[in-house]
Amino acid sequence: MKFAASLVCFLLLSGVDVMASNLKIVTFGTSLTARGGWQMSLENTLEECLHRPVDIAVVAKSGSTTEWALSAVDSVIAERPEIVLVEFYANDAALNRWMSVDVSKRNFSAVVERLRMKLPDARIFMMVMNPMSGLRGAIRPFLYRYIAAHRRVAAEWNVEIVDHSAGWAKLSAEELSAAIPDGVHPTGSMAARIMVPTIAKAIAGTCVE
Repeated sequence: MKFAASLVCFLLLSGVDVMASNLKIVTFGTSLTARGGWQMSLENTLEECLHRPVDIAVVAKSGSTTEWALSAVDSVIAERPEIVLVEFYANDAALNRWMSVDVSKRNFSAVVERLRMKLPDARIFMMVMNPMSGLRGAIRPFLYRYIAAHRRVAAEWNVEIVDHSAGWAKLSAEELSAAIPDGVHPTGSMAARIMVPTIAKAIAGTCVE
């Protein structure tokens, strides 16, 4: 009993918040999230920065579009997150999906509206992910239009934006090819290297180098 009391006292004097609850984050998206491989690195970075436990849940599906997002948004809400990281434009933009920019924008707006209604205090971030190349890039010739449409939704709903474009742009053509070998999905290690600092800084601010 005395040991436990002494431990609590030591932690308090050391500046550790022993009562800190987990920071709950949901990553919500496509295969870029489902297969991302960057969530654990983000957890570790935020815990070190915030001195608070971080719990990241994944609600994502490979090949999914904003139509799937509409059906899955309640699963995000059920997690009661403080932060939601969202990305859904990439598959909407694929020619074989036959989804117009207007439909994509409308679906994404409905997703954000429901998140805002059910999680009024949550911070919501729209993420702009990695560049796409090769055949998988070729079937998304108007990708930038879908990104722009989702950016407009973000502006309308006061959603924050985390744009990873600058990080990927720093890589040479050879580095980029190795980092995204299939033209769409970055390796987990490179996704963590490029994305985690940007996300962590957006969430935690100046405590991230």
